[in-house]
Amino acid sequence: MMNYRRNRLPGGTYFFTVVTAARNPIFSNPTAVQRLRTTLRSVMNRHPFTINAMVVLPDHIHCIWTLPVDDTDYPTRWRLIKGGFTKRFQQHSQDRTGKLKSLWQKRYWEHTIRSDNDFNRHVDYIHFNPVKHGYVARALDWPYSSFHRFVREGILPADWAIGPEELEGIGRE
Repeated sequence: MMNYRRNRLPGGTYFFTVVTAARNPIFSNPTAVQRLRTTLRSVMNRHPFTINAMVVLPDHIHCIWTLPVDDTDYPTRWRLIKGGFTKRFQQHSQDRTGKLKSLWQKRYWEHTIRSDNDFNRHVDYIHFNPVKHGYVARALDWPYSSFHRFVREGILPADWAIGPEELEGIGRE
């Protein structure tokens, strides 16, 4: 088994990009998004972490997590999320023989957040992503985003906008 070089910072905050297999737009289906939420809650109950920001797009997810102090094990969490979602979404994850097939690319992109500015830029990237991909004209119009929580909590205005040039060099898709 290959051991990928990952940065492990106890209690760290990380940005992730996780992509579906073959860029299959499984999250175009609201049922899939609901099952992802259920899976996230289940994993968070056993292996706590904080979701600071997140967006679910048809074929990929961006999120920022903060792990508990002295915890570095985000790979286990991703393994459980990917596997748990695949099991919960079985009707879409079986091959012709009925065997479960992966709905996910095998790897994911991880970046350790290093400063408040780095955090803020990645949050902006997450919230702007549905606009970047042309799914909506405004971040507010995308239903599967933490942007709505940021507006409710008064962190961002509902008419928030940012240009793609301000996010150059952020994210990997």
